[in-house]
Amino acid sequence: MRYQGLSLSGAERRAVAEYLTGKAFGGDITGAKGAMCAAPPPLGDADRGPRWNGWGPTLANTHFQPADQAGIGAAQVPHLALKWAFGFPDTTSAWGQPAVVAGRLYVGSQNGTVYALDPRSGCVIWTFTAHGGVRASISIGGGRAYFSDQKGDAYALDAATGRQVWSVKVEEHPLVRLTGSPALYGTRLYVPTSSYEESGKGPTYACCTFRGSIVALDTATGGVVWRAYTIREQPKLMGKRADGVEAWGPAGGAIWSAPTIDVKRKAIYVGVGNTYAGSATAPAANSVAAFDLEDGHMLWAQQVSAPDIFGCRPGEANCGDKPGPDFDFGSSPALTQLPNGRDVLVIGNKSGVGYAMDPDKRGDILWQYRAGKGSALGGIEWGSAVDATQAYFPVADGNSATPGGLHAVTLATGGRAWFAPPAALACGDKGRGCNGAQSAAITAIPGIVFSGSMDGAIRAFSATDGSIVWEFNTNRDFDTVNHVKAHGGSMNGPAPVIVGGMLFVSSGYGAFGSRTGNVLLAFGVGE
Repeated sequence: MRYQGLSLSGAERRAVAEYLTGKAFGGDITGAKGAMCAAPPPLGDADRGPRWNGWGPTLANTHFQPADQAGIGAAQVPHLALKWAFGFPDTTSAWGQPAVVAGRLYVGSQNGTVYALDPRSGCVIWTFTAHGGVRASISIGGGRAYFSDQKGDAYALDAATGRQVWSVKVEEHPLVRLTGSPALYGTRLYVPTSSYEESGKGPTYACCTFRGSIVALDTATGGVVWRAYTIREQPKLMGKRADGVEAWGPAGGAIWSAPTIDVKRKAIYVGVGNTYAGSATAPAANSVAAFDLEDGHMLWAQQVSAPDIFGCRPGEANCGDKPGPDFDFGSSPALTQLPNGRDVLVIGNKSGVGYAMDPDKRGDILWQYRAGKGSALGGIEWGSAVDATQAYFPVADGNSATPGGLHAVTLATGGRAWFAPPAALACGDKGRGCNGAQSAAITAIPGIVFSGSMDGAIRAFSATDGSIVWEFNTNRDFDTVNHVKAHGGSMNGPAPVIVGGMLFVSSGYGAFGSRTGNVLLAFGVGE
């Protein structure tokens, strides 16, 4: 039921809880009633002022925020202090990464509520209820807010009021989930698709038929402009399992992360996951793949860590002899420049290896760096960061005796600049999910790298030598601006967001043995 529950809306989750307990739950399901802004700040210009728009904070997905946008210098980081906390009701995970654009903060929640908040105070400007949980970051453009949910729907809202402009079903597969954040460019919204089919299916499910894709939507209407699959061949019946259930394939190639837009080459890049069934060596599985922005045809795919089939039953008609190793790309490719001006794509893999690839030579590997051991819950999970001279790779290695650690790699050569070993556990080395795995995506500003950990701590590392210059333990209850009971927990997925002199951190992740939590924290410097 864990996977089925993840996609439910707040109302559906509450209905299940009321049915199972026989108790009626009161209160506002959005948690906004007691925190509405008395005088909401006006919606500014999305192209002006400090901003973090979508996953990236730009379409290049470097997770680097320059000084003029960050508003926080390296010397100020040790003086960061909590300014406000916001509680997400009816949730066990704070899995949404905020976007801060035009003077407003936009964030989705596990129960399907989307919020527009005042980033300075945390008061609520408006809320919107999606059909399912909203994990994707929100992109703002043309006066609209665009995002997707865990049930396969994409949305456009009026960014000022939260009024729905359109919603559309992006993918009809029954086990679809939209985890990766859509990318907004021009008049199109590029939506990546993933699914629960890899590990969220029942024992009698006829595996496997889902294929990952990028779907380009018209921003005016939500209409599909094109759809491009990572596995071109349609699934077909390949036989039956020993228990008589049909076995299908090929399948898989999910896209778990946000696409990266390359305006110069008119290309869109994605990190692609493993196959589920049918073929362990599908050319675009476990790859960085490039598609044409205009019509969606595949330009190239640079495959690593193959063969890798994970999701079907080993030894059956549509499966290999053994599972895994489940070395997905869960990260977005970061489009950046080497010190010599040459463009490069930087990305980490769940194998524990970080790569630099050449976009002009079909993704040829320029260098690779071993950061972790890798595993199904290990290696480099949700995202790296790059600045002008270094790439930063956080390590999960959740199945290891000593998970965690942060690596800085010289961008020009791929050689190690420094390594910061796992820190002392903020959760006291006790209880469920208390470990130092750094699974969440990270963010850099000039001189500093911010990394959240499964132990519930957010830490700031010196970009010069990896020393910890600031740390905040979220493993506690918080008084929230919306009076929702909230506490922090594991950080797994969203990155810290730094913009306009503020740091925003989502804390809590109630899956895969992690520590539950339901809070958005805002930090600043000074009074």
